[in-house]
Amino acid sequence: MHTHAQTLQAMRHPHNFGLPRSQASERRTYTVIAITLITMVVELIAGYLTHSMALTADGWHMGSHAAALGIAAFAYVFARRHADNPRFSFGTGKVNSLAGFTSAVTLAIVALLMVLESVDRLFNPVDVVLNEAIWVAVIGFVVNLASALVLDDHHDHAHGHAHEHHEHHEHHEHHDGQHDHNLRAAYLHVAADAITSLLAIVALLSAKYFGWMWMDPLMGIVGSILIARWSYGLMRDAGAVLLDAEDTRPLQTRVQQRIEADADNRVSDLHIWRVGPGTHACILSVVTHAPRPATHYKSLLAGLPGLGHVTVEVLSCPGRACNA
Repeated sequence: MHTHAQTLQAMRHPHNFGLPRSQASERRTYTVIAITLITMVVELIAGYLTHSMALTADGWHMGSHAAALGIAAFAYVFARRHADNPRFSFGTGKVNSLAGFTSAVTLAIVALLMVLESVDRLFNPVDVVLNEAIWVAVIGFVVNLASALVLDDHHDHAHGHAHEHHEHHEHHEHHDGQHDHNLRAAYLHVAADAITSLLAIVALLSAKYFGWMWMDPLMGIVGSILIARWSYGLMRDAGAVLLDAEDTRPLQTRVQQRIEADADNRVSDLHIWRVGPGTHACILSVVTHAPRPATHYKSLLAGLPGLGHVTVEVLSCPGRACNA
């Protein structure tokens, strides 16, 4: 026979918001770290055997890249291990956004260093061993392109195109809110490296065949501007989640419509905020002349995409019915 404490424990809300999705993202991040580390070892060995400074330098660059991806891996491990820790009132779903914001800051620093180095190279050219540098850039591009494909989180954007307009509209808005900022940050790190390598290939080929040595620092400046834009976008989106400043008005509208379509209910207070990838918490106050149990109002919201934790306050409204 269940005790009162056991009953309360069974009725308690879980707070592991977005954990299954994060675990899949975690496995993809580990795959990319493994690819990066293997490339680092191969380049360092090849650099040592061939006495190539370009290969050796890119090998250590791959090592720093793996360290940056380590931020993403640590965030997933921390979120998973502390998912049921009561110290985190609404779980550890926001750890991913915090890691994403941190990675965005490091991307901004990389962009700044790139533009400073490129401007210096523009005014103070250095000799470049073109053939060797081209092969290093090609290796870097292929590895980072493969890593970006592993981490790409946009493969299911096409899902739902066959749905009717209303269903597709709800799916699209829900999908927009389910991005894992930690995974996105890892993706941007490898994408930034891939685009940098591609620009380097263009610049080095231009220098080799046309003698345009100035293309190398110019492409560095172009790459730094692109990375800075990505960094700003990630900081803006992750920061909005961390500060509960994300635009949830479309979801708020659907919650209000569902509640007020039943009886003479009126929503007097409504708060919705992100607590994990693809998951929002909702607190609402309902004013009505015919109060029902909170479970009734929760059932009205059942199946609404993006809602994972709903708290309802029911207030009795005196006087004549609102829909009379």
